[in-house]
Amino acid sequence: MIPTSQLPAPAREILEQLRAWSPLAPAQAGLKGEYEEFVRDAQGAALDRDGGPEHLTGSCFVLTRDLSQVLLCFHRKGQFWVQLGGHVEPADVSVAAAAYREAREEGGIADLRPFGATPVDVHRHALGSRFGTCRVHWDVGFVAFADAEAVPVVSAESEAVAWFAVDRLPADVPEDFPLRLRTILDELAHRTPVEPG
Repeated sequence: MIPTSQLPAPAREILEQLRAWSPLAPAQAGLKGEYEEFVRDAQGAALDRDGGPEHLTGSCFVLTRDLSQVLLCFHRKGQFWVQLGGHVEPADVSVAAAAYREAREEGGIADLRPFGATPVDVHRHALGSRFGTCRVHWDVGFVAFADAEAVPVVSAESEAVAWFAVDRLPADVPEDFPLRLRTILDELAHRTPVEPG
């Protein structure tokens, strides 16, 4: 295994961010340790969609500042409502940068205010055959804020993009999505006071 200092910059950066993060939820803390091991073992391939069937992806949970609404897209391949996000591309300087880029591309809202480079969530999930050679996504979640009045624009990867109240999600979200979102909201409330509006 090569030293951390010799990892590609995005792999080194996410490893450092994961090490610095102390999740509120015990399950997240345990999974975070597995992510650190995965990045160290897979090295640069951990972030490369062509580096193997398992790799990191970046998600962005776009929320209103008061945490009352979340922006979701109806994923074309998955056929469910989910947060914005996707693969880390060669031009992305970090997993966080990939997540924010994907959010702007998929949601069509240019005026996103990123909540920084520290993750708020890790979520590993298996994928079906509709996702091609990808078999497992080691997803790292970040948060950005947008105004509730911001009008989303559908991208080529989505069938629809819309705001939903965090306590009234659509029926066709992944089974564990409501718990995942609740864990993220708890994490945000614990980290920083939330401004009204």
